[in-house]
Amino acid sequence: MAQLYYKYGTMNSGKSFEIIKVAHNYEEQGKPVLIYSPAVSARGSVDRVGSRVGFEREAIPVGEDTDLYESVKSRVESSGRIYCVLIDEAQFLKKHHIIELTRVVDELNIPVMAFGLKNDFQNHLFEGSYNLLVQADKIEEIKTICWYCDRKATMVIRFRDGKPVNSGEQIQIGGNEDYKPVCRKCYNRAFSETETH
Repeated sequence: MAQLYYKYGTMNSGKSFEIIKVAHNYEEQGKPVLIYSPAVSARGSVDRVGSRVGFEREAIPVGEDTDLYESVKSRVESSGRIYCVLIDEAQFLKKHHIIELTRVVDELNIPVMAFGLKNDFQNHLFEGSYNLLVQADKIEEIKTICWYCDRKATMVIRFRDGKPVNSGEQIQIGGNEDYKPVCRKCYNRAFSETETH
C-alpha cells in the first residue's frame, strides 16, 4: 500500500543525495521513478536535483500552478507504471501541491517521498513543510551535526556579509556561504552575541 513520506533535515543533511540514491536503487531494478523539484529551489538549473557532494539528476520543474497529480497521472498513462515519486526541496511546495501528492498516493497507489527543510532561518515552518507534517503517513528526520559543535543540527542560521541575520524574506536561495546548519544552543548563542556587540 502506497504512502506519503516526509523526510526532513537541515541544510547539509544529505536530502538531495538521498533522492539520487533512492532513484538509483529503483532504476537499477528496472523500476522507473519520477523526480520533481520546485523551480524556486534551483542550485543551478531548474530541471536538475543536485547534491553538495557533486551528484545530480534530471528533475521535472514544479511551478506554482503545476498540478502534481495530473502530471504524474499523465506520465503513467503515456509511459506505464511509475514505482515512486521523489520530491526535492519540498518545503517550497504550496498547500495544493501537497494535497495533489496525497491523491497520487491514495488514487494512483504510487508512493511519494518528499524531502525538504522543516523550518526556515527564523524557525517558522515553510508552507510545504507544514502541510507535509499534517498530511504525511510517515515522517522521518535526516540528521546532521551542528556547524559549530557536535550536537545535532535542528536549525539554520542565515548570514549576510558574514554576520547572522534573523530578518528578511523567507526564501533566499544560497549555499554554505549564506546558511549554516546549527543546534538550538549555537543558534541562540549566535544572536545573543550579535546583540551584545
